[in-house]
Amino acid sequence: MSRDDQHCTVDARSTGIRRPRWIGRTPRLCEAILQCMGATDWELSLLFCGDDEIAALNGRYLGKEGPTDVMSFSQQEKGTLALRPARRIAGDIVVSLDALARNARAYRCSQDEELKRLLIHGILHLAGMDHGRGKGRSMRTHQERLVRGLRSERIISTTGGEGAGK
Repeated sequence: MSRDDQHCTVDARSTGIRRPRWIGRTPRLCEAILQCMGATDWELSLLFCGDDEIAALNGRYLGKEGPTDVMSFSQQEKGTLALRPARRIAGDIVVSLDALARNARAYRCSQDEELKRLLIHGILHLAGMDHGRGKGRSMRTHQERLVRGLRSERIISTTGGEGAGK
């Protein structure tokens, strides 16, 4: 299969918040992440929301109270999503922009860098990685390697008030 035949489809939406001006640039970032991972022909959707929306999802689907920063919902049976399969509907990634902004402040990084980190984290979960015993460090190492490798990608501008807040 030639590189031109390999295509990822990414749909990005928002709910419960003002639609971020940069949302249209997130599919390109996800395609770059997937390319770095060697994943082709994936379909995934992104949902950007606030803490209230993600807290409701966290409670409903994971039985956990309160908001989190990112959630992934695989559309594949456990362990069946290969990196180079025929066309696959990988799943959904939900990101709280409130948590993104808090994380960026807490970790003293740009919101752009934290957005990359959260999307990479969600995609790694869809690829089958988890935080299990002995696996969390490997996942984090892989995540941070991808963040560094995508440093030149810009989604949230540092000028023009494009931050993740409401």
